[in-house]
Amino acid sequence: MTDLSPRNPDWWRQAVIYQVYPRSFADADGDGLGDIKGVTQRLNHLAVLGVDALWLSPFYPSELADGGYDVADHRDVDPRLGTLDDFDAMVAEAHRLGLKVIVDLVPNHTSHLHPWFQEALRAGPGSPARDRYVFRPGRGTHGELPPTDWQSVFGGSAWRRVADGDWYLHLFAPEQPDLDWGNEEVRADFRTTLRFWCDRGVDGFRVDVAHGLAKDLDDPLRDVGDVGATGEEALDRVAPGTHPYWDRDEVHEIYRDWRKVLDAYSPPRTAVAEAWVPDARRALYARPDELGQAFNFEYLQTGWDADALREAIGASLATARTVGASATWVLSNHDVVRHASRLILPPGTDENAWLLSGGRAPRTDEAAGLRRARAATLLMLALPGSSYLYQGEELGLPEVADLPVPVLQDPVWEQTGRVRKGRDGCRVPLPWTRTGPSYGFGPGGAWLPQPASFAAYAVQAQSGTEGSTLELYRTALRLRRKLQEGETLTWAPEAVAGVLDFTRTEAWRCVTNLSAAPVPLPPGEVLLTSTPLHEGRLAPDTTVWLGP
Repeated sequence: MTDLSPRNPDWWRQAVIYQVYPRSFADADGDGLGDIKGVTQRLNHLAVLGVDALWLSPFYPSELADGGYDVADHRDVDPRLGTLDDFDAMVAEAHRLGLKVIVDLVPNHTSHLHPWFQEALRAGPGSPARDRYVFRPGRGTHGELPPTDWQSVFGGSAWRRVADGDWYLHLFAPEQPDLDWGNEEVRADFRTTLRFWCDRGVDGFRVDVAHGLAKDLDDPLRDVGDVGATGEEALDRVAPGTHPYWDRDEVHEIYRDWRKVLDAYSPPRTAVAEAWVPDARRALYARPDELGQAFNFEYLQTGWDADALREAIGASLATARTVGASATWVLSNHDVVRHASRLILPPGTDENAWLLSGGRAPRTDEAAGLRRARAATLLMLALPGSSYLYQGEELGLPEVADLPVPVLQDPVWEQTGRVRKGRDGCRVPLPWTRTGPSYGFGPGGAWLPQPASFAAYAVQAQSGTEGSTLELYRTALRLRRKLQEGETLTWAPEAVAGVLDFTRTEAWRCVTNLSAAPVPLPPGEVLLTSTPLHEGRLAPDTTVWLGP
């Protein structure tokens, strides 16, 4: 059984962490935007659900050019979301309920409204203020061309020109200028930020774009050419650690420095890297003298296929083992199509095209998607390591694919010339009650419109309802905590094609049928199923947990 006592330094190794996207979780003041007090008021939901920690996505001062990841002050709370006193009250209540608190740290860039960047604009070319960021003169006769061919993750050039002719780097939105991590003032300021939140009782950090901080900024800057600017495919085309701005070897020096800060607390603070890098490189971020854990995106990106999932699971466990870390598992988050919709899309579906069609091409069977999502959840929760849940998945929420264009907020939509619809569909505010102007999200409306179908998914509609997805999660998490032991699994040699079958301990066996036909149920006591069994057979898209 996992030891979650306050002094256990390894509580995170097999924890279940629940991601709260604060602007969409709960609205206490009625302005339509979720806030810190709203989170505090709903913390009991997480305690009853049975998770071990909450991860709070950015709540810092921001103009929301990128959903809060454009941070104007890394050591404060956005006034629309509350105050530092509200944050302290939330942490205290979480700890009273036995929940750890992890906060999002955004070190690659700031908002263009950050005092440092505003100072840099005023100071002019060559100033120490500009040295905190990546400013360069342009190319061309009059400096009218960007310094390199580097591209933004959100589309278009990663460079923007300012009034005095200099260009600054933004690997994401133009409102998110990249910091220069070769500058000691930048490094010192983030050490201060780490201590600031640790001193307020935070138990750990999720590190945004962890693979992007170190960049090859020696002049002249080099183009990437046909290597590509974004994604793992770019890293596959260069020697490991040598891409101009992704996953450079020098980035690990930064995290070794951070680990000294995190280990100065008792118990040591945890950290997990968001690093979109190949499997073997991900392990470097999870080394014990660095962040200690890294998100496993290979698993998230693997389709509903037994062979592919078994390979991804084996590789992930092996990779984590090489550095003494525990594996991480995630099915949904604030950046991807919710898995209740994604897993039911036909293989090879262009998800952006599907979103642009409003979820109508191809049409999806919502009930079938939920069935598959429930099976996928029980499979994930049975795996050794940490499971990260995204708010609303415990309700079985599907992607809201048909949001009308006028309400879209994600900068990806405009940045790509209205070619990529963006991530708003997984960020629609949660339904808590069957009725109300925002289904209990707040006393008024919500910043993104909720579909009428959300009434049936609401916490109120599912709580105490036998067979509901919410009750499935509650039961699964309660059993998981009781059954969890060790960090290994053993595959059953007799598993039939299309079935994943493994044991964690003598008391815990997990079997998932990903085939198109029912299969015989192995012997053992049925502890939990994602959907009811029929005549002792495991239906397609069903997971069962078995005891001896």
